[in-house]
Amino acid sequence: MTAPIKTAGSAPEADAAASPAKKIEGRSLGRIAWTRFKRDKAAVAGGVVVILLILLALLAKPIESAFGLDPDALHQDLLDADLGGLPLGDWGGMSWDHPLGVDPLQGRDLLTRVIEGSWVSLLVAFGATVLSNTIGTVLGIMAGYYGGWVDTLISRVMDVFLAFPLLLFAIAISTSLQGGAFGLHGLPLHIMVLIFVIGFFNWPYMGRIVRGQTLSLREREFVYAARSLGARGPFILFKELLPNLVGPILVYSTLLIPTNILFEAGLSFLGVGIQPPQASWGGMLQDAIRYYQVDPQYMVVPGLAIFITVLAFNLLGDGLRDALDPKSN
Repeated sequence: MTAPIKTAGSAPEADAAASPAKKIEGRSLGRIAWTRFKRDKAAVAGGVVVILLILLALLAKPIESAFGLDPDALHQDLLDADLGGLPLGDWGGMSWDHPLGVDPLQGRDLLTRVIEGSWVSLLVAFGATVLSNTIGTVLGIMAGYYGGWVDTLISRVMDVFLAFPLLLFAIAISTSLQGGAFGLHGLPLHIMVLIFVIGFFNWPYMGRIVRGQTLSLREREFVYAARSLGARGPFILFKELLPNLVGPILVYSTLLIPTNILFEAGLSFLGVGIQPPQASWGGMLQDAIRYYQVDPQYMVVPGLAIFITVLAFNLLGDGLRDALDPKSN
């Protein structure tokens, strides 16, 4: 009996045939961007804080109802009448019942008022961002694609809007509409006026970014291919070019939101934004001016709320920019 003869290379070939072949998995652009984003720990931390802030703003009213919180409730027993109504105790009257203390003269809980002010600030910031991005994207993509007199006209309109003294204009409009307009009064009117003023006069910044990106995209092969197949301007604008502009629009939006938050806080600080008794971070800072030497806690709390919110959005925006456009590094 003769033993079977093993030829060289037969064992490796058998092992290779027996073991399943490892699939080569392709990754989409979104997955590649997500992988880059996860490597940036600061951006991830900013994103987590942003998500928590959005949840806090959306659930502000349910949280207040569930825990019996009232941002306008007075606690006169927590104030020292001999010291002109300053909070009793150290650090602005901080306690287990009032973790961030109470405000002077009225004794309202600062934590509740910060929660109440969060939805106002984020609503104004997001609303103004959506408005300015919508106008800027539509006009910017038209200017970049069509060129010629369309580009010249829209670019000159951008220059005119950028020349407006926005702060003075916002103060004038907000002051003139305090009594009521368009069938609105009180808080809804103030919110709508702020969204309109901030969003309508900030669209040229987005318009310039979209216009510049469109100028380079309109010379790409997929645009020529769409034209050769008979596609008209509107189809190319919103079906071919706009999907390729989502990245820059998203990045700029995350950087524009904190700017709008600061603008709303500034207007409320000047007394022409959100009006009392509605809580707002800017209004709390304005009230704290009189007490910052004797009760600095009252100024620190809303100041930290604005600082943390703006920092989180900026970190998220920087991380998205690096993830979606690695060449920017």
